[in-house]
Amino acid sequence: MNLSESINNPEQSVWVVDDDSSIRWVLTRTLRADGFQVSEFEDAESVMTALEEGKPDVLMTDIRMPGISGLELATLLRDQHSEVPCIIMTAHTDLDSALASYKTGAFEYLPKPFDLDDAVRLVNRAMEAHSSEPEHAEDLDNNTEIIGEAPAMQEVFRAIGRLAKSNINVMVCGQSGTGKELVANALHQNSPRAKKPFIAINIAAIPAELLESELFGHEKGSFTGAQAQRQGRFEQANGGTLFLDEIGEMSADLQTRLLRVLSDKRFYRIGGRELVSVDVRVLAATNRDLEKQVELGKFREDLYHRLNVIRIDLPSLSERIEDIPLLSQRFLRASADELQVEMKQLSEEALTIMMQYRWPGNVRQLENICRWLTVMAPAKIVSEEDLPKEITPVDVVSADDLDWQAALAKTARQKMQAGQQDVLTVMEKQFEAVLVKEALKHTDDHRQNAAKVLGWGRNTLTRKLKDIADS
Repeated sequence: MNLSESINNPEQSVWVVDDDSSIRWVLTRTLRADGFQVSEFEDAESVMTALEEGKPDVLMTDIRMPGISGLELATLLRDQHSEVPCIIMTAHTDLDSALASYKTGAFEYLPKPFDLDDAVRLVNRAMEAHSSEPEHAEDLDNNTEIIGEAPAMQEVFRAIGRLAKSNINVMVCGQSGTGKELVANALHQNSPRAKKPFIAINIAAIPAELLESELFGHEKGSFTGAQAQRQGRFEQANGGTLFLDEIGEMSADLQTRLLRVLSDKRFYRIGGRELVSVDVRVLAATNRDLEKQVELGKFREDLYHRLNVIRIDLPSLSERIEDIPLLSQRFLRASADELQVEMKQLSEEALTIMMQYRWPGNVRQLENICRWLTVMAPAKIVSEEDLPKEITPVDVVSADDLDWQAALAKTARQKMQAGQQDVLTVMEKQFEAVLVKEALKHTDDHRQNAAKVLGWGRNTLTRKLKDIADS
């Protein structure tokens, strides 16, 4: 550690705290190359001692370390040195970790493994915020059903964490079965409205002629069958959150009325003469392309912008296949608890097939399959033969494709036998070129999505593409 260097040059100082020396080394090397003064610490206790002499502009800390944890250190920093932005690094890439990080008042959380370009960019952002007074996060509810380690899910967790103190409207977009209501519930539970009602309504599940009454209520005698006054969902959600699922299915007339309610926060029940005032945060969800619906004149543009203040895009399960083992284990355990039977385990062969399947029904389909396996699989270990007939790989994978490591070893051996000295450098470039090509093909040449698939930042992908073109 070179503490004096950091203290004597406070304008660009970064402290890196991690019990993993390799993480400290690579971050220190990268940040110093970008002109920062960097000090390394292997534990939080050393940082607390150093804070008696000086403080950094930005502190980066691992979330879990022996002794005092990164969360405790971040909380201490918030309470005693609130002007210092804290970036929390974590290999535990779930929503609970993200929420716990923001609860400490952290500037941002950085999931491992991270792209170094992203880390440097994040430090620069934190530097810019150094002079501003940070806001303390409210207590967050860490009991969440949302899990996932895929890069695409980290963006979702980060958005939920950032919105924890907000009351603004949010649009949650994603295919059916991706968990939009879970995200909406997490947004509510980690907001200032958490102790108030969370009311969910599926627009597509209610006949159009009944939806107005469902949303706004009615007075006694306002129509045939209205034998008593009834509060609508808006009134039921007063002070809390109203989740409008499948908002793209709403009729044009009702869109107009919803827009007025969002603007005025007042409405009449059907058949009513008295204005009803409400304070409701609206979260909306859709599996439709609302921008295209607006272009076609099927959805009001002003309502779209009123709802789409912040947008969260949920990935399909096929875009987060690395989460299938984790999700499967969660669902198999839940099914076993529900049915009070022994929990089933997936064999390696069964799990491989499940990770090759395209999952058109997304996470909901996976959950249903796990429930089916809990009932129907004859043994504790679920074999390939136990899977439902529809769970088959999208493409037929040959043995040669599966044995890529053997092919890699053979190529490396041939190069070494030929006397080549820079085998790793040459093959690493070739390996990256193949992965980049496949990622771009998988994402239809969408560079930002391709970078996420590879676990890189967009700038890294751009640089790699230039290197490939020049080679």
